[in-house]
Amino acid sequence: MTRSIQEPAREIPVVHETDVLVVGSGPGGLPAALAAARAGVEVTLLERYGCFGGNITQVGVEGFAWYRHPTTIDSEGIGREMEERARVMGAAQPEPQSVSHALDAEGFKYVADLMVEEAGIRPMLHRMFVAPIVEGGEIKGVIVESKAGREAILAKRVIDATGDADVAFRAGAPTWKLPKAEMMSVSVMFSMSGVNKTRFIEQVKADPQTYADWGGNGEWDITTDGKEDALFSPFLRKPFKKALEAGLLPPNLATIAGTWGGVTDQGDLTYLNLVHLNYDGTDPDELTAGEMEGRKQAMLAIEALKRFMPGCEEAKLRNFGMTLGVRDTRKIDALYNITEADVRGQGRFEDSIGIFPEFIDGYGILILPTTGRYFHVPYRSLVPKGVRNLLVAGRSIGGDKISHAAVRNMMCCTVAGQGAGVAAAVSLKSGRAPHEVDIAAVQAELKRQGARLH
Repeated sequence: MTRSIQEPAREIPVVHETDVLVVGSGPGGLPAALAAARAGVEVTLLERYGCFGGNITQVGVEGFAWYRHPTTIDSEGIGREMEERARVMGAAQPEPQSVSHALDAEGFKYVADLMVEEAGIRPMLHRMFVAPIVEGGEIKGVIVESKAGREAILAKRVIDATGDADVAFRAGAPTWKLPKAEMMSVSVMFSMSGVNKTRFIEQVKADPQTYADWGGNGEWDITTDGKEDALFSPFLRKPFKKALEAGLLPPNLATIAGTWGGVTDQGDLTYLNLVHLNYDGTDPDELTAGEMEGRKQAMLAIEALKRFMPGCEEAKLRNFGMTLGVRDTRKIDALYNITEADVRGQGRFEDSIGIFPEFIDGYGILILPTTGRYFHVPYRSLVPKGVRNLLVAGRSIGGDKISHAAVRNMMCCTVAGQGAGVAAAVSLKSGRAPHEVDIAAVQAELKRQGARLH
């Protein structure tokens, strides 16, 4: 039986009131805040860390749109604006397997700062959401913890962009998650410095890897529809197989393999996605174990690359991501839950708030958008059941298992985020709750902001 203590009742000061409060500033939250502010309401952006950007800046996932190919019909709107703004400001470089730009995780911290300031958003870094304020089934704001103690922030509309549906879950909205054994893995992202770019690229060209090479290693076994198999992939496995044979890696780490994001003229090998672990991202004990085990495995991976990958002989660790990269936890039960058939079959919806290409990456499936196919993201998938005046943005929107492997991707998170931000603003200005908002008015504002809906 778990022991408990009784916490004394206390008054919590209200430190801020706002029209729209966005909780979490990642690929869902940052666009949500920008979209709501541009739609003409007061917006506050809450973030537990010291920078905006979430998965981009805190985890170090720089391959923002690595799926994009010449014939891809891609999302438009704030997500593309983020990519272009980073490129113009020197915080991005061409991504090696696509017609996109990989964001510089460190540089994008400043890019995000400027975008927040320019939009007139109230920034609130270093405050962690701990509880919702709910009265009569309606969310009124949140309680946070920080160096200043426990504080309350009141809001007329709240957008949950935590990635794990933390606000929705604690507010009483129905959510679900897969058993841990079925969840997509978590990753420790890292980068290296001191790489000889010439030798590294010569080796890549001498033995080019394709998506077909992902198969045959357990962790990286995938099913495609065939058109992806011959495409180039910045994939690394052979150095780790050699390290296993040499005894440098223990047998239980046979799954170390994955992709690199770019190699700079200065010798930085970035966005190394090589370490994959089975942990539940909603359990702090498992997150603790994942951080420590992940760093241990990353250091072993670096030793393997130094021994067996030309160009890496003198390389060393440059940095770890600030936190684990979590792909898969809670999803809301929304007014409409996106299905596998929708993301595989070009789903079309009257309440579309944006499009996303037919890109599915997860649960052993990889389908790349090389033929111009795409699906609509329905507004109803952002609206949780059971709690009024709450919207959800990012990877925890409503859907089934396979649809999650599409909508979890960062550019799709920006689509959901922009849609949620606009809907929150429109619902507030019209005096109608989010579940009753005039979708035509939402779509008109999204078009004004440059989103593609159909």
